[in-house]
Amino acid sequence: MKKKLTLDGMLARTGASARRKSPRDEEHRVQQACVRWFNLRYPRLRGRLFAVPNGGRRDAVTGARLKAEGVTPGVADLILLRSNRRYGALLVEMKTARGRQSPSQRRWQELVSENEEYRYVVCRSVNDFRREVEAYLSEEAAG
Repeated sequence: MKKKLTLDGMLARTGASARRKSPRDEEHRVQQACVRWFNLRYPRLRGRLFAVPNGGRRDAVTGARLKAEGVTPGVADLILLRSNRRYGALLVEMKTARGRQSPSQRRWQELVSENEEYRYVVCRSVNDFRREVEAYLSEEAAG
């Protein structure tokens, strides 16, 4: 019989490491833990929180094709496609404790935030993410 892993156990396991990870790997691990937490906590919303694979190294031809297909520099890492009483969606940019937004990320944040149609947040930990998601969804329930 397979042992069921608890939420806290799963989150602790993703953060355990004997060696120093690169900041990019750290951001990746935190984002993975956030998605796992969300899917366990909100199974009815599974599939509504998704990642936007905008980063990574690409050759010039692939980059040009993706741009022609609509890939936009600076788009948030995670999007919760669920409106609440105030916003149309929650847009989450994941960063490490010392990480900074790129100029294209700041421009995209300004673009999507100018009319307050969407909630844009920067999260640096699983706890930040949990707090933002719970606050966002509780605003939906208040209505």
